[in-house]
Amino acid sequence: MLGFFRAIIKSRFGAVLGLVFLVLIVLAFAGADVSGLRTGNLFGGDDVATVGHTGISSRELDKTVRAAFDGERQRTPTLTMKDFVTSQNALEEVLSGLIDRAAVQEWGQKNGIGVSDRLIDSEIAKLPAFQGPDGKFSQQVYNQLIAQRGLTDKQVREDIAKGLMGKLIMAGASEGAAMPNGVAQRYAELLKEKRSGGILMLPSQAFAPKAPATDQQVADFYKANIVRYQRPERRTIRYVLVDEAAIKNLGAPSDADIQKRYQANAALYAPNETRSITQVILPSQSAAQAFAADLAGGKTIEAAAAAKGLAPAKIADRTHDQLVSDTSKAVADAVFSAQQGKLITPTKGALGWSVARVDAIKKNPGKTLDQARAEIVLALTAERHKAAMTDLAARIGEQAENGTSLTDIVKAYGLTIQTTDPVQADGSNPAKPGDKLSPDVQGLVQAAFAMEHEGQPQVAGLPNGLRFAVFDVGAITPAAPAALAEIKAQVAADWARAQGAAAAAAAADKVLAAVAKKTPLDVAVKSLGLPLPPIDKVAMTREQLTQMQPRVPAPYALMFSMTKGSAKKLAAPNQAGWLVIALDNVENGTVAPNDPLIAQAAGQLGQVAGREYADELRTAITHEIGSKRNEATLRTVREALVGAQ
Repeated sequence: MLGFFRAIIKSRFGAVLGLVFLVLIVLAFAGADVSGLRTGNLFGGDDVATVGHTGISSRELDKTVRAAFDGERQRTPTLTMKDFVTSQNALEEVLSGLIDRAAVQEWGQKNGIGVSDRLIDSEIAKLPAFQGPDGKFSQQVYNQLIAQRGLTDKQVREDIAKGLMGKLIMAGASEGAAMPNGVAQRYAELLKEKRSGGILMLPSQAFAPKAPATDQQVADFYKANIVRYQRPERRTIRYVLVDEAAIKNLGAPSDADIQKRYQANAALYAPNETRSITQVILPSQSAAQAFAADLAGGKTIEAAAAAKGLAPAKIADRTHDQLVSDTSKAVADAVFSAQQGKLITPTKGALGWSVARVDAIKKNPGKTLDQARAEIVLALTAERHKAAMTDLAARIGEQAENGTSLTDIVKAYGLTIQTTDPVQADGSNPAKPGDKLSPDVQGLVQAAFAMEHEGQPQVAGLPNGLRFAVFDVGAITPAAPAALAEIKAQVAADWARAQGAAAAAAAADKVLAAVAKKTPLDVAVKSLGLPLPPIDKVAMTREQLTQMQPRVPAPYALMFSMTKGSAKKLAAPNQAGWLVIALDNVENGTVAPNDPLIAQAAGQLGQVAGREYADELRTAITHEIGSKRNEATLRTVREALVGAQ
């Protein structure tokens, strides 16, 4: 219902400014140099900015931007660093965040604000990156991960302390912010506001020239719009998928190997006896004896347990040693001394006094060496194949790291290279839109596009079995416009659409002029003298509009920003035509004083106000601490990033 306010709170702008500290912690774990903030050396060396007495290094800025780019590229595989830095203004956003973060850190220290070790421990334990398979914090995973990043525990803890300090300071400004009920009621009434009008579609196709474009018109249009026909960088991927078939002359396990494995697992193949029991545990010896007396009177262990509100436990197929672990030695001895179907006398166990019935006895005769040979051979063969594949992957990986080409590698092992067609960073082939890479090869695309140039073979494991891939980039086709000869038909169609869109825009202006003179929209459109789609009649409340979040149709959004009796035009996507939106009527909304919508609006508007308070505090802190930017160093970082793909 209040998606409008939630959209403000969750917008990229609001999120980046409001949670910059937490975001930068995450970016630091993705590879940023958390030691880059340091004191002294004002504008010396390669600092891109100084904040108070703290320098922000170009290395930290560079690595933080790259980490942000890596995260964004996972969502948009075709994104280039140039677009990220220039079009999305990422460099400025990250630098502003680093400056704000450093300023808040220095301001907090100046005013005696600190973060306890216990709070840092808690924050580290909550980070998913440091959790083990059980979902809990793992010291081993933590140590391995920070070592891989080239960080120390001290650096990580200091970085988290800085982020937490910023969070604590900002929370003091943002939490508890409230909006008066009078203001909230006005916003709630705004949600109930109802608007009605019409939307006219003027398709480009209806206004497009009837005669086809000439060669000169196509060439001129191509030249004027050449950026439109830019093709992303494409790469061919050379690869070999290696499976167990690559292992030659492995040989069968020897008799000595089989004998050694049999002896190592002697307990597994030795004769043994297992027993299954039904057990009830009582809290005391007297209770156990009373329970046993009930059984002696003819009750089954299940019935006697149910009468006392107890649930008997089934323990199946346990050896003596296993039963010792499950209960106690005394209970295990008693069970293995009793006959099948008989009860043991009450016996002290680990959790209380046990009364148990022996349900089944199984005697396993064990296996001789000859009887176990087949399964041992199978296990040893599988282990040897796995070891051989691991060794092969390691040897090939070492050769690749030492500069051996993919061609030489496959030649040495009798393998065959396969090569993809030129594909884009998402694995698609613009020349064959319907073609798809196999799942194995698709999994190599991201790494292939991260390679700096051709001829850098890598080894990557593959799912589903003992398999791996050896691959490199065969050829790189830089981003460039497609040749006109290849796309002439497409350019001609685009020219016709553009001509039609221009004519549709002129027609929209004509309709707007008529509506401005109080001519109804349906009458104004008839003056165009063309068969057009019927006018779309619209009547909705602002509340209904917000329910369309996050994808509100642009014409509806525009209608709710217009004045009554006005009309505006709006371009349809992809030069499909023009829309004329006319707003006929506005009905003010009404909300009862006790409507729960008012409380919801007050709460969420309070969050918006709190975010603004935090932004104002951060701005004031940064202004008080002071900051300077080194434009020359910043320009160097920008140039290095833009040149990196």
